Amino acid sequence: MSVMQEMSGAVAAPDAPVLVVDQLCVAVRTEGGMKPLVRDLSFSLRRGETLAIAGESGSGKSITSLAIMGLLPPPAVRVTGGAVRLGGVELTALPESRMRSLRGDRIAMIFQEPMTSLNPVLTVGAQLVEAIRAHEAVGRAEARARALEALRAVRLSQPERRLEQYPHELSGGMRQRVMIAMALALRPEVLIADEPTTALDVTVQREVLDLLRDLQRDLGTAIILITHDMGVVAEMADRVIVMKDGAQVETAATADLFARPQAQYTRDLLAAVPRMGAGAVRAPVTGDVVASLRDVVVRFPLKGGLLGRVTQNVHAVEHVSLEVRRGETFALVGESGCGKSTIAKAIVGLVPHQGRIEVGGQALEGLDTAGQKALRRKVQMVFQDPMAALDPRMTVGDLIAEPLVIHGVGTRTEQRAAAAELMARVGLGADGLDRYPHEFSGGQRQRICIARALALKPELIIADESVSALDVSVQARVLELLRALQAEFGIAFLFISHDMAVVENISDRVAVMYLGQIVETGTRAQVFGNPQHAYTRRLIEAVPVPDPAHVRAAGVRLAGEVPSPVHDVGRGPVRVTLVDVGGGHLVAREG
Repeated sequence: MSVMQEMSGAVAAPDAPVLVVDQLCVAVRTEGGMKPLVRDLSFSLRRGETLAIAGESGSGKSITSLAIMGLLPPPAVRVTGGAVRLGGVELTALPESRMRSLRGDRIAMIFQEPMTSLNPVLTVGAQLVEAIRAHEAVGRAEARARALEALRAVRLSQPERRLEQYPHELSGGMRQRVMIAMALALRPEVLIADEPTTALDVTVQREVLDLLRDLQRDLGTAIILITHDMGVVAEMADRVIVMKDGAQVETAATADLFARPQAQYTRDLLAAVPRMGAGAVRAPVTGDVVASLRDVVVRFPLKGGLLGRVTQNVHAVEHVSLEVRRGETFALVGESGCGKSTIAKAIVGLVPHQGRIEVGGQALEGLDTAGQKALRRKVQMVFQDPMAALDPRMTVGDLIAEPLVIHGVGTRTEQRAAAAELMARVGLGADGLDRYPHEFSGGQRQRICIARALALKPELIIADESVSALDVSVQARVLELLRALQAEFGIAFLFISHDMAVVENISDRVAVMYLGQIVETGTRAQVFGNPQHAYTRRLIEAVPVPDPAHVRAAGVRLAGEVPSPVHDVGRGPVRVTLVDVGGGHLVAREG
């Protein structure tokens, strides 16, 4: 019997539902009355079962989970009908004091962004101990021992050290493991995982999904998995509910839903999923070089000691060289912290660098303010979060025209006309020019950012995780738009992403980064069809496959701690190699 099985205690009979949702209705109060958010949703959940609730943003997935947990924001949003029964307890009628005692104890939840769920001023250990002692009459020492055991159960490295660390000192994958440990420390009967891997790198996502599956096997926990990633659904779920506009449009066993989807919305959702090997064959791009990097190094100083002197450097980018050609999509892939976005910032002059960077044949080094301004007409960026990139106080028309205003291009009338034309180019009507960013959906806001990037007719657009936060159908439309604009204007794209399936569908050439270095580069066919580096194979193998019948090969995993990118001042070039230690495991070592 495993440790987690010993921790599991008594559970419900295997043939009895642990959770029943019966014709649940949720509505929000508006000026015009109550607006429905979830309508007549019904399902049951059994011990050890994983039920996926899938659909796009706004479909009602997360509202359903908050209603089950009793966490709807009062008084505007409330349950207006139906029932939620956990065992024999009707949850929607419980007072908050009683519901609070059930949360964590019998039903728990993992949220999408662990940093917003963890208290930044308390250590990981303090938060775990607090959660355990809030529900069980145990001493601090016993609670701490339980917390340590929970961190070991979720395979967090150096668990004793992690207890003493604060959330900001952990990576995103580590924080998500802490949230899972906190959720499972009290052995709940039901675990709701709301987009638990959406913001994670593909390899960290693979580890978290494997972890949930292993813990479910040991504990018999019933899981509600809320996601818009159909690859994750295919790999994890026993049954699937597809939601749209607050209503259930289809429910089926996972294998049946993927093989024979009944609803048109489900068919459209599955068709939009990027699939490895589905990218169109493209002729090699032979245009002029638009951007080139030669032996580029980026290091960030760290100060220490009483005098605040620079004693160490973060080696963010180490001796990177690459070229991007006109009309080409050059993809830069790797996990968070590998240096992808730092390279993008170096190209547009936002971080200091060593080495040589040229854009449009002109070197960045030594440019004065006027030269830097002129250079920025040649290169533009599209960021991951369009809402953060758009000034909420400006109209969309002013936002798109702003680059023209800054560079003195055209009269006010001409700038307005150019903004209207650009809106049409990205598939939005000119009637939206006088609206504000918050009045558009996420996909529409990203289209606005693309229109703004096109305003100065740049030679190079850097798309930094520009579609990773979008629903698959919106993502497909944005990628199609980028390809169409590239064909029309001959734009070069530096496409930065950790989503290997998207990269395989859109790229001409690919460079794979690990810890500030490029470990493999080649055409899309070379990198995806015959990857040479073990780390590249690890990235590709970790991609969720939207096919329940797919049998995953034994993956390649990194063992041990990844070397730190922080080194003492004066340290020479840092090289990291991945050593095969057998059993599909790699150890990252310096040297």
